[in-house]
Amino acid sequence: MQTLQAENELVHPGSFSCPGCGLTMAYRHVLKALGRNTVVVTTAGCGSVVAGYYPMTSIKVPFFHCSFGTAASTAAGLRAGLDMMGKENTQVLAWAGDGGTFDIGLQSLSGAAERNDNILYVCYDNEAYMNTGVQRSSATPPGTWTTTTPGEAPEDRLKKDIVGIMAAHGVPYIATACTSFPEDLRKKVRRARAIPGFRFLHVLAPCPTGWMYAASETVHIGRLAVSTRTFPLFEILDGETTRLSPMPDKVPVTDYLKAQRRFRTLNEEEVRRIQEDVDRRWSRLSSAGRRKEE
Repeated sequence: MQTLQAENELVHPGSFSCPGCGLTMAYRHVLKALGRNTVVVTTAGCGSVVAGYYPMTSIKVPFFHCSFGTAASTAAGLRAGLDMMGKENTQVLAWAGDGGTFDIGLQSLSGAAERNDNILYVCYDNEAYMNTGVQRSSATPPGTWTTTTPGEAPEDRLKKDIVGIMAAHGVPYIATACTSFPEDLRKKVRRARAIPGFRFLHVLAPCPTGWMYAASETVHIGRLAVSTRTFPLFEILDGETTRLSPMPDKVPVTDYLKAQRRFRTLNEEEVRRIQEDVDRRWSRLSSAGRRKEE
């Protein structure tokens, strides 16, 4: 098993990310699992900030910046170029946030998935446009305070089911992961690395700035997201077979909501509706997982 030794570190100190940044934690573990023979494409956003400003960088692999909506298409072009150079073993990682995946980059993402381009696409999901000031994206959960939804009720909008959309493309491998479960994250990256074709990882990356909690609580918040089944961990193979990942025992969603001030405007009825939605989605997912395992 790959260890967290210093010589495997491909993200060095000196980035411009916020204290307690969940996506920086995710990025370190993803690169550790992929290894040095990797090139990265990232869109504008928090992920590009981690690399640092030219000519300095904290990233120790080739790192390409692209426009907001083109992570998947740029990665596909880079893949084709590397193949022509005989570098088929080099991993191409498309690294994009929820804004560049759920919203602005959805068209190029769908195209790469439909073509089954041989790239690994990782969406680091901090559930809003954090780099530009905490504006809502279609990954923002219902009832969340953002600068563009200061008083939204839970029934107004639901978070887009990006995993369901990718599963509908029938791609070889899809997985969800969370920065608070690094062993699970690295295992899924290594599994994806060994599968040819288009692979998609949806990684929850808690954000202390936008989610309004203390920077020291990032790991705890991520664990609550998984424990409440607000963000369950699972894999989907070939768009069909659902395999649940080991998770802590289920706890009430209030434990997660109360730990973040972005949910501070919710009343008891709104919390109840959110719990019902989480329970409904978890029941559907867990039933599918058991059925496929049988």
